[in-house]
Amino acid sequence: MPAPSDPVVAVTDLVVRYGATTAVDGLTLAVQRGAVTAVLGPNGAGKTTTLEVCEGYRRPDAGQVRVLGLDPQRDGRALRPRVGVMLQSGGVYPALRTREMLRHLAALHAQPHDPDELLERLGLAAAAATPFRRLSGGQQRRLALALAVVGRPQLVFLDEPTAGLDPQARHAAWDLVRDLRRDGVTVVLSTHHLDEAERLADTVVVVDRGRVIATGSPQDLTGHGAERTLRFSGPADLDVAGLRDALPAGASVRQTAPGDYVVAGEVGPQLLATVTAWCAARGVMPEGLAVERRSLEDVFLELTGRELR
Repeated sequence: MPAPSDPVVAVTDLVVRYGATTAVDGLTLAVQRGAVTAVLGPNGAGKTTTLEVCEGYRRPDAGQVRVLGLDPQRDGRALRPRVGVMLQSGGVYPALRTREMLRHLAALHAQPHDPDELLERLGLAAAAATPFRRLSGGQQRRLALALAVVGRPQLVFLDEPTAGLDPQARHAAWDLVRDLRRDGVTVVLSTHHLDEAERLADTVVVVDRGRVIATGSPQDLTGHGAERTLRFSGPADLDVAGLRDALPAGASVRQTAPGDYVVAGEVGPQLLATVTAWCAARGVMPEGLAVERRSLEDVFLELTGRELR
């Protein structure tokens, strides 16, 4: 029986291969009880494969995985009532109607959520009698989320939970995730929406090329906002080296695109005055001047690069 302090999900040196391709290459991570953990990475980084192993859908080639102290392959029957899974696609009978599908799954659990309350909360009450195949893409995603949580699981895996949702539906999904966390449910989600991870996650795990390359809270990864950036637009031929020489010690400047400039460092009155005075002396109007903190997206791109995968 795992201790309360033990990780709910413990992955050690996981390796998964597809023929000659190694999708997961010695990945190690731990998910703490009652927390929201976001797994981020570029396409093909190994996120979904890792989650599929944790969910018991895929067998690893090497390494060890424990979920709630159990082996997802060997102990699948014991885990299924305790774990909710929201897949990117599939896993649903297309001819079943929305309410009957949710009620059927609820009936398999001892203390489920009220299906009708979930339908109302996720904006699906009007589509309760609609077959799954006739739901819109956003409605299908919301139903998949409802199916994942209706049994009151101890642990929920959410794979791209808000993909294709409109802003109202995204916020409804976020509120549901926050309520799960408040109720002590452990949530593991993978997402390409970095603002979603920044809003929801207690811990962020960045995966690339089958390995964990960074982990920590959003605040830890973004440096607690201490290092901020000053952004502005101007002519594409500004003397970046000259501006750099004028800046206070420890600050830097780069042109991120023609005419777009980012000054990084301890952004305060002195740095702001230096930049505006330098521009004024050269007859340059710094358009869109704004102070921003380093975002999770900035960190993600620094870690994984900007090339398309």
